[in-house]
Amino acid sequence: MAKNPERRTALVDAAIEVLAREGARGLTFRAVDAQAGVPVGTASNYFASRDDLFTQAGSRIHVRMTPDPVKVGEAMRPAPSRELVTELMRWLVQRMSDERTGYLAMLELRLEATRRPALQAELTRAVRAAFEESVQFHLDAGLPGDAETVLILYLAMTGVLLEHFTLPCMLSDTELDKLVETVVTRVVPEA
Repeated sequence: MAKNPERRTALVDAAIEVLAREGARGLTFRAVDAQAGVPVGTASNYFASRDDLFTQAGSRIHVRMTPDPVKVGEAMRPAPSRELVTELMRWLVQRMSDERTGYLAMLELRLEATRRPALQAELTRAVRAAFEESVQFHLDAGLPGDAETVLILYLAMTGVLLEHFTLPCMLSDTELDKLVETVVTRVVPEA
């Protein structure tokens, strides 16, 4: 296997683009090569199999979707409150909308994980780690609620985002914003 880490990352990012655009069936070495603008056969030099490519895309997607720590610091300037949680959830929707390709690829990866045990293990590891970090962040920041609050918010917002990305005309921007506020109001206790 080839060892150039920058090229590997570029190929995995190309795989994420292919997943978002063409779905799991469209994720081939040839499609990744074309998306990355590299000679045919390059991806097959970096990944042992399609399973390997899926698994590495599953690892990389979380890196792409992690917010910039500086922006997190800016978002956390207001005092901890239910209103701040509402703003953080609105920011989540905006960040995922800005990284639409990554989110759609994540949905494809999750579906594919039902058929690929290695991918399922990698996604479970990555999602569990991100969730645990979110819980710790929530608690350390003094935001209202506990670990169960974060779990319910996570599951509710995952559903909201699924609806938003797969049926974008189902909710207007105003309805989406109101729904985010309603979720937080019903899940997060008063500070």
